[in-house]
Amino acid sequence: MDLFDWEAFRATPLSRDPYEHVVVSGFVKPEALQQINSDYPTIEDTGSFPIEGLQFGPGFKLMVDALESERFRKAFEEKFQMDLSGRPTTITVRGRCSGGDGQIHTDSVGKIITILIYLNPLWDNSGGRLRLLRTKNIEDAAAEVVPSGGNLVAFLRSDHSWHGHLPFSGERRVLQFNWVVNKRNQTIVRLRHHLSASVKHLLRGRKPSQAKRQD
Repeated sequence: MDLFDWEAFRATPLSRDPYEHVVVSGFVKPEALQQINSDYPTIEDTGSFPIEGLQFGPGFKLMVDALESERFRKAFEEKFQMDLSGRPTTITVRGRCSGGDGQIHTDSVGKIITILIYLNPLWDNSGGRLRLLRTKNIEDAAAEVVPSGGNLVAFLRSDHSWHGHLPFSGERRVLQFNWVVNKRNQTIVRLRHHLSASVKHLLRGRKPSQAKRQD
């Protein structure tokens, strides 16, 4: 089964406002979305979790394998007009969002391209919708992405790739895929998220002491 709507992806031009990005609604096909959600990892805490530490079923694994495929890489090389061959990758997964998530940030400097795939079946809340921002102002948005229905947003990381969202608490399923500069950056991303996940598990049930970022 072909999980992704490549026709829609190819037909969507790369936008440069406010930075290089592409948004594709329904990138994950409906039948694939249902299968992926049936086998989605159980995540009880907020935060981002490395794929290596999660348990999930075959439907979700099909998507993970597809992300790591040569076809997927070449499609994004063509879209962003850059060579990604040999670049390491990272995959992190989120399941829940708290009211303190969504703080404005640009992503870490070791990342090249960030891809977010939103996997909630539906979304009817004004919060939690990712905004691609022209400045560090949540209202100065060039685009807003509904975090559901297999929608995809991908952007080239830079010092001005500001993004964030209005507060939301509840289930918010999103997979983040990155090409990173080198193996060192790959290790840093994995260790940072592994440590963050461990701390959140220990502090589960306590009120967060500070706001957290979330894509």
